[in-house]
Amino acid sequence: MHNPDQLTLLAKLFRGFADRSRLAVLSTLLNGPQCVSAVVAATGLTQPNVSNHLSCLRDCGLVTREQRGLFVFYRLTAPAIAQFLTDAEQLVLSAHGLPGCPRYEPLDRPDDAPGERKSGPAGPGLDGREASKDALPRRRSGSALVQS
Repeated sequence: MHNPDQLTLLAKLFRGFADRSRLAVLSTLLNGPQCVSAVVAATGLTQPNVSNHLSCLRDCGLVTREQRGLFVFYRLTAPAIAQFLTDAEQLVLSAHGLPGCPRYEPLDRPDDAPGERKSGPAGPGLDGREASKDALPRRRSGSALVQS
């Protein structure tokens, strides 16, 4: 796993998993294929927010879509994704120091309601997409990237 190209792709994958809203969407899909309105109901996120995250996850190959009449259903593309999320949850439960670790802060504030618009700049993110309305502005403080 020391191949620099593989490490770059793995870092991209983990960046995708680092968003709380995307994790909520993926967790909802653990229950099987869901339409957008079911994901909205399960997560409490707004419909445009869920659609943006599903589009991102689809572009990354983590979910796929299927048209069923008037509805589009999304599902995880591989059982390994569900296993990864389950394993990650177990890791979090066993990593007792993680909650107090000052080096890994969440990318979004836990006190904000799901789907609530955060303040911050609009425009394309690092990947060229429009910034998610759940994204927080970040600034550099010394050598660490921190939330503002």
